[in-house]
Amino acid sequence: RSLQRALERRLYLLLYGSTYGTPDKEPVWHFPEKVYENEETLRLCAESALKSVIGGLNNTYFVGNAPMAQMVVEPKEDLPHFKRFFFKSQVIGPSKLQIGECKDFVWVTKDEVMEYFPEQASFFNKMIIS
Repeated sequence: RSLQRALERRLYLLLYGSTYGTPDKEPVWHFPEKVYENEETLRLCAESALKSVIGGLNNTYFVGNAPMAQMVVEPKEDLPHFKRFFFKSQVIGPSKLQIGECKDFVWVTKDEVMEYFPEQASFFNKMIIS
């Protein structure tokens, strides 16, 4: 749960809670996310998603304006298929963040991401370079 681990590696924030597209709103591990509403750009939507989790963006930097990847999620139950867009952002300030809007959270390395998402491991392995 700390950013003060695996200091020589990049860490990725995963949240445990309900997310769009899971049956019966069962809690699952996922990246910070938000359903697109009417933001001018996808990046603004991504910024809003991260802000809702960490409380502000003062200590973060978004790398570029375009998503680094997208994933098409197949339909489940009564939900249509949809796309998840992934943006790369970095924590550049204090290493103590107030994570909210979830039941639990972890900071994981790339290899650990694969353990949380074994079915999408190939996708995440290609998406996450370091």
